[in-house]
Amino acid sequence: MVDANEARRLVILGTGGTIAGRATAASDNVGYVAGQVAVADLVAAVPALAGVSCEVEQVAQVDSKDMGLPVWQALVRRLAHHLEDPAVAAVVITHGTDTLEETAFLLQQLLQPRKPVVLTCAMRPASALTPDGPQNLSDAVAVAREPGAGGVMVVCAGQVHTATDVSKVHTYRTDAFDSGDAGPVACVEEGRVRRFRPWPADVRATGGDHDAGALARFLAADALPRVELLISHADAGGAMVQALLAQGETDPVQAVRGIVVAGTGNGTVHQALAEALDVAQARGVPVLLTSRCARGHVVPHPGLAFVAADDLSPVKARLGLALALLAD
Repeated sequence: MVDANEARRLVILGTGGTIAGRATAASDNVGYVAGQVAVADLVAAVPALAGVSCEVEQVAQVDSKDMGLPVWQALVRRLAHHLEDPAVAAVVITHGTDTLEETAFLLQQLLQPRKPVVLTCAMRPASALTPDGPQNLSDAVAVAREPGAGGVMVVCAGQVHTATDVSKVHTYRTDAFDSGDAGPVACVEEGRVRRFRPWPADVRATGGDHDAGALARFLAADALPRVELLISHADAGGAMVQALLAQGETDPVQAVRGIVVAGTGNGTVHQALAEALDVAQARGVPVLLTSRCARGHVVPHPGLAFVAADDLSPVKARLGLALALLAD
């Protein structure tokens, strides 16, 4: 019996990034320009994909450090279109590493797909002497075609991560991503997928379709509500919060709508910064608390200064709050 993920069409969407980057010398793994190679050429360069029935589409060609609402909206529109097609089994997305975890989280929150949506990337440009993109792309396709797979995932260096857990943790190594305490959901070994825990679609809290209203609001937005990310540290102060509040008084269009603070340890916040954040909350600006620590999450307790952002990293909490504020 052939699984539906193998029998139907695969779609590969390109957005640019290092995987599509070029440098002037093959020995240069850092001095490259991202988003130079078409996704169709990336696919054609992977022999393992020659026999795979797939449709290739260039959605964008950007360095992912510059990712923003217009590209996200274009990607969400095309992804939603393909996911609604019964002939499409899964979608693979090539993406830069810098903001990959944010895009993955956004797609999971907005679309909650039951079909596999697999983001992949590279830490070395396509022009490198030993590029890692081709193997990552091949592994991503293997995950997309895996029987029973579903939800938004990230594939890099043979590891499969969920959109909720994944974070970029290294600046240069090819195994730049990690899933913290949860660990990867699976790995890919010589084209074969070995799963460690349920696919994200199996454990999704809602258990149903995505929120059509939230999706429509996102696609219609001219800008996301302004949510700023601040970090607590030794000798911190409240000047930045005060400046944000003052700017909103003189320019309502630029008013801050929410603040995420990456606290020290288990969400502790410097007293001076906490006092300024208390003022912001009193003025109707919600404050979410995360930790700047690479592992673990803020464990709620009675002395917690602000509402904890569950298990989310600071950047994902910022994006999640912005999406929630779109409904206001």
